[in-house]
Amino acid sequence: MNAAARYVKLVEWSDEDQCFVGSCPGLFYGGCHGDDEKLVFAELCQIVDETVKLYQMEKRPLPPATSGYDWANSITNASSTG
Repeated sequence: MNAAARYVKLVEWSDEDQCFVGSCPGLFYGGCHGDDEKLVFAELCQIVDETVKLYQMEKRPLPPATSGYDWANSITNASSTG
């Protein structure tokens, strides 16, 4: 598994922006956006890969990984209890 796979990548619809927004919490602020969900995800994955490579080239430690926390079930459980 490459280092980029250790980061959660989110693509969600933004009513405010009227487009899909991709982000990678914990690795960088901001992200990418567009009208096609799949293209936004592909672009987001590329940005994550490039960000990880930049950290490695600069010999900076990567931020803590955000994967492995079972986010899908955590979100589902939180929304069913609230």
